[in-house]
Formats: sequence, structure tokens, C-alpha cells
Amino acid sequence: MSFAAKGRLQAGSYKSWRIALLFLGIIALSLPSARADDSAVAWQPWSDAAFAQAAREHKFVLLDLEAVWCHWCHVMDAESYHNPQVIALLNQRFITVRVDQDSRPDLASRYEDYGWPATIVFAADGSEIVKRRGFIPPDDMSSMLQAIIDDPTPGPSVRSAVKPSVADNATVPAEKLAAWRARLLDGYDTKLGGWGSSHKYLDWDNVEYAMQQAGAGDARCAAIAHEMLVLQRKLIDPAWGGVYQYSAEGDWDHPHFEKIIQMQAENIRIYAQAYVRWGQPADLQSARDIHRYLRAFLTSPDGVVYTSQDADLVDGQHAADYFALDDAGRRARGIPRVDPHIYARENGWVIRALAEMYAATGEEIFLREAETAAQWILAHRALAGGGFSHDEHDPAGPYLGDTLAMGRAFLQLYAVTGDRAWLARARAAADFIAGHFRAAPAGWATADLTNGARPAPQPEFDENVALARFANLLARFTGDSAYRAMASDALRWLVAPEVVRSRGFSIGGLLLAEHEFFTDPLHIAVIGHKDDPAARQLFSAALRAADPYKLIEWWDRREGPAPRGEDIYPELPRATAFICTNGACSSPVVNVPALSARLKKLQAGGR
Repeated sequence: MSFAAKGRLQAGSYKSWRIALLFLGIIALSLPSARADDSAVAWQPWSDAAFAQAAREHKFVLLDLEAVWCHWCHVMDAESYHNPQVIALLNQRFITVRVDQDSRPDLASRYEDYGWPATIVFAADGSEIVKRRGFIPPDDMSSMLQAIIDDPTPGPSVRSAVKPSVADNATVPAEKLAAWRARLLDGYDTKLGGWGSSHKYLDWDNVEYAMQQAGAGDARCAAIAHEMLVLQRKLIDPAWGGVYQYSAEGDWDHPHFEKIIQMQAENIRIYAQAYVRWGQPADLQSARDIHRYLRAFLTSPDGVVYTSQDADLVDGQHAADYFALDDAGRRARGIPRVDPHIYARENGWVIRALAEMYAATGEEIFLREAETAAQWILAHRALAGGGFSHDEHDPAGPYLGDTLAMGRAFLQLYAVTGDRAWLARARAAADFIAGHFRAAPAGWATADLTNGARPAPQPEFDENVALARFANLLARFTGDSAYRAMASDALRWLVAPEVVRSRGFSIGGLLLAEHEFFTDPLHIAVIGHKDDPAARQLFSAALRAADPYKLIEWWDRREGPAPRGEDIYPELPRATAFICTNGACSSPVVNVPALSARLKKLQAGGR
């Protein structure tokens, strides 16, 4: 059953509403420690000191890796970590560590398959003993703790890491690619839609791959993409906008109500791409509904985004009845907590999505918001050499995800503006990554490999997919082979059989990264002055080309040499566009109708 719109924020109360939300967010910032203070468990942050203490006192280290927005984390805190027997065992033999996973991308990436909450128990030397996923009831928790005390031998949840068999290059045989594609399609639920039988949500990489294949003429992928775009609308909040994290119980009718910034950003991006490809107003409206929520609830007065909004109005209490209310009914009862941390990674995701919305609509508001956030992050999170910290003060890091997300954001800003300052920022981010995160023999690690972080950083699938796509596109925009080598290193790790096998059907991102690495993007060059309305119109039309894998250049000869050093275009008395494919460029195109017609012809041919 689709949700119907039940209420709207009143425009006249927007400013006061934002101020109230900011106040709630400031309160939220102290809540994780408030929960810890309310407990008899002596929580401390993740650090080498915790393990040193465990060694001195002959204890174990228990990590509670939680999320501040997570319902079951609240339940576990209220029930299990307030249980007298559990508390007694913890205080007797365990050093207890609590970490908000959003604050530590390295730990979150390492243990994402076990949460949230994730419970990891370590020996004092840092070796793992137990890894448990989700809520552990008090009796089960006390039994587990006692069993560890009685016998600290690693249990069946701890397996030796399998070292990927990395190839010398990123080439994948055609039959293996076909098998990966079949795995993705076979994993699709043809009865209820979505991938898998438990949690339902828009898997953005799988859907983007389906849309890319639809553009190449694949009817089955087109049907999957269209169905996913419709089904995901069930998870868009009818009152406030924004998208819930997922639906449980194997269908689309049992949403988990937390709203996480990455879900907002990636859904905006996918719906914007879908609108450009198919022109369906409902897809653009879905993107607008999520953006409306983002601006009303998760945007700071400075124009940067916060991290999340809680699933619960009251910690540990299911909130389905609350989210069934309209706007006025919800306000009367209160507002779920907003986590006001401002992370570079999360803002990079949103900046990129806003730039996609600008490309899809031409509406300046999206570009202004993207550039405002980018400038704030540059002013408050930038590191020497082109990288970015996660938060204002990081307990570890730097982390790959922050610099990678901002690098992709800068490259997207360059793609939609032609402003070379953004390209320079993207290059600096890539260069910082090259100096801090390269793993051996291939791949890129989640955190700086030079600072001795515990546990030792290792590559993570989604980050390496994103890096492969970013570095490859940066190489296309710059002509710099060093960035193509970065993409190859990521792909060589990604295509290792052990890595692919671990991902099941969630390999749309890998298929996209492989396709883009070995395929030239749609290349459109606009030659004309940046203050020439005719050139701007041609550039805007080029941005609306359906294929998101594209290289759009806007060369104003007054700015200096051609962006990639290729001065292959004739000087003409008016703004001109050229479409380049397969090593050749079209004849000059001097007006928008002609450019749009040629692009539609390319799309119809399944470019």
C-alpha cells in the first residue's frame, strides 16, 4: 500500500522550526554519553588504552558498536546493559567500550555485517573472541559473557580472514561477468520486489546498474528499475518527506523509521538520474520530497547536513503509531532526536546528490546549496595535502571515506559547472588518497595505514567501488594516467573471487565500476565563453544527457588550454557543442534542439 501525503510543514514557521530542531540536535549530541552515565557499566571510548588496561587487569574488551538512531541499540541498552547479572559480569572481567559507529568509519566498515548493535569481544592482545549481530537479550548476554570467562577460545563467529587472490590486472573474462550479472538478477525478488527476503530498500548501486542496462536496451533491467523506483516510494515519509532506512519482515510495509543521511543522499541521486533518463514527474517529485525533509530537519544554519534522525521518539519504544500521525500530530508529541554531528563524508554524499539535482532540473537552488556545503567543509574539515577529517576532532583517522566522498563531490561540481577550481580540489583529494590509503597488494584501506590504528585498516567493498569509479572518471576528465592506475588497483582487489563471493547479489557497483573502467564515457564538449547565454544553454542540455557516465567539458578559451590538453576543436564565431564517441567527434552543434535530438538518437541506439 502506497503512503499518501498527510501533511506539510507550514512555510511561515520554517525558520522557527529549524531553530527548534537545532536546539533538539544540540541536546542529542550529549545523549550517547548520557545513556552511558545512567548505566552501572563503566563505558569508555575505543583506544589503545582500553587494551592496555585489559592486559594489566587480565580482562577482556567488549565493544558495543551502536548507532545513536538505532531502535534495537536503545532496547539493548535499556534491557541488557541495565541487567544486574550482565553488569556484574562486565564489571568483573571486561573493559567495556561504546562507540557510535557513525563516528568511526573504520570500525563501522569492519563490522557492518554484525550490526547495529554489533557486539565484539576481544582478548587483551586485540584478537577477536566473539562477534554477535543485533540485540542480545539479557539472559543470552550473561550466558555469553560467562562462557567467554570460562573458555576464551575464539568461537565459530570468528573466522580467519581469507586473503584475496588479487590478479595482476583488472580484466574479467566475459563468462565471469555474465555469471555476476546473473547472480544480481537472480537475487531479485520477482514476487515482492527488491533484493533479498528480509530487508527491503533501494539498493542504489544495483538500481543504478539496472538503469544503465536499461539504457543499453535491456527490458528486464528496465522493468526492475521502474519497479524499484515505485516500491521505494513506500518508504518515503508522507508527512515530512525523507526516506526511512528500510522495511523489515520481507515486505515493503514495515518500515524502520530512522532517517540516515546516506539514504537521503543516494535516493535523491537515483531519483534524479531516473528523471533525466525517463522524464517521469513522479521520480522528480520523490527526489524533491526527500530534499524537502533534508532541508527542514537535517540541515544546519550554515548549510551543512547533520547525520541522522532517530527511529524512536522515546528510546526503545516502537514508534509506528507516532509516524502514522500527520505533521501536527507528531509535533504535539515531540520530535525524534537529531544527531547534529557534521561529518565530511556525509556532506560529500549530499553535495554530490544536490549537484545531480541541479543537472537534472537546472534549478540554481540545488547548486547554491551544494557549493555552500562544500565551502563550509573546506573551511572546517580540510587537512593539509587535500584530505579531510571526519569530524572536528577525530579520535583516529583520517578515514578514506571522508576524502573519497569529498573528492567525488568536487568532481561532480566541476562536471555541472565547468569551474576548474572544483577539478583542482578533486585532484588534490585523489592525491591525498594515493599517499595515505593504498593497501598491498591492491585495494584501498578504510583508514590511514601510516598511523598504526587498531585494528589494522583493510579494504572495504563499497569504498573501493566508489574509489574505482571516482579515480576512473577523474582520469577521463584530466587525462592523467595516475588516476587510472588508482582505479585499477581498486578493481584488482574488487574482482578477486573471495571478495566477489562475499557480496552475494549486491554487486551492482562492481559491475558499474568494471563497465566504466573499460568503456569510454559519453563525451560532450561545449566551446564558448562562460558568460555567453548560448554556451550555458548548450552546457545545460549536455548535463541532461540520459547516460550518467558522461564527460561534459565546457571550454572557455580565455581560461587557458583545453581541460585535458586536447585542442582539437575549431574556433567558431559562436558557442558550439561536439559529441565525441569511439574516438571521433560530431560536426558542430550550435543550438539546444539539435543537441537534444542527437543525444536522444544516441540513447535510442543503446549507447
